[in-house]
Amino acid sequence: METIRSLINNNALKRLLIFSILVFILYMVRSMMNLILITFIISFLVDRLVNILSNKFKLNRKLTVVISYLIIIGLLSIGIIKYLPIIIIEISQLVTQLQLFLTQQHDHILINYVLSMIETNRISNYLEQGFTFLLRYFSGMSKIGIQIMMSLVLSLFFLLEKQKLIEFTAKFKHSKIAPFYNEIEFFAKKFVLTFGKVIEAQFIIALVNCGLTTLALWIMDFPQLMGLSILIFFLGLIPVAGVIISLIPLCAIAYTIGGIMQVVYILIVIMVIHSIEAYILNPKLMSSKTNLPVFYTFIVLIFSEHFFGIWGLVVGIPVFVFLLDVLDVMDIKTNKAEKIH
Repeated sequence: METIRSLINNNALKRLLIFSILVFILYMVRSMMNLILITFIISFLVDRLVNILSNKFKLNRKLTVVISYLIIIGLLSIGIIKYLPIIIIEISQLVTQLQLFLTQQHDHILINYVLSMIETNRISNYLEQGFTFLLRYFSGMSKIGIQIMMSLVLSLFFLLEKQKLIEFTAKFKHSKIAPFYNEIEFFAKKFVLTFGKVIEAQFIIALVNCGLTTLALWIMDFPQLMGLSILIFFLGLIPVAGVIISLIPLCAIAYTIGGIMQVVYILIVIMVIHSIEAYILNPKLMSSKTNLPVFYTFIVLIFSEHFFGIWGLVVGIPVFVFLLDVLDVMDIKTNKAEKIH
């Protein structure tokens, strides 16, 4: 009896049990995972933006939230009506151009060797699947469009009533399910501090990378610029691996329009932009980004893509960082790893 009582009172065991229940609940609602993740990401990013604007310019919070969402919806509407057909055509052209480049023989020995290595390791198949997914994603906007609109509505009401929601949720702290609520509050705070912050860092880095790379490609007179910029942005959300994957289509197009020297130029451009990310952006975002070894990064990306698909590439690292923080392996606030004794 004493053993059972001690097990019940064991905080670590209780926390593990509740965490397992939460994971099981998420597994049961996995069909709604797109909606949950998109809602969380939009809510977190817009809330950060609203807080910055409200504090800096002394604006009314609710008014700032409404104006922010009107701008977001306006930009989305313009993008869907005016630019979506162009993006679909450009991505189709990119797929055709890349397939042609990978299948035909070239005069340069080095290019033929690299292509043979790509074919041997079936990298072209993965890249083709990625392009096909991107094309399907923008072609079948009806389903994802509904999910985005629902996420926008949910996040809008969440941010408009944020304080009221916090006050109402706090009542559970003194209810009959208080032990369960306290553990959920613990995990929620950790989740926002780690997952949210890392997603924010990835989003900012992806935007900066996309802007700088698109500018460089425009100067170098690359075709299908809009499709390439969308591709670069989405790949920029994937830590480390995104830069490497983006090199394949960029180098293929560079070789097609300007030969081997154009490939050298694009490699130099990507190296410079990656250096800006490594030495300027990362230190600025160090409080919200962890220094995971590259080996760990790739292992996490491989397993998360296998189990969760495309979403796994984007959220795999943030989820892994969240787990590290929960297990006290790494302190996200100070960004210093600590040994478990």
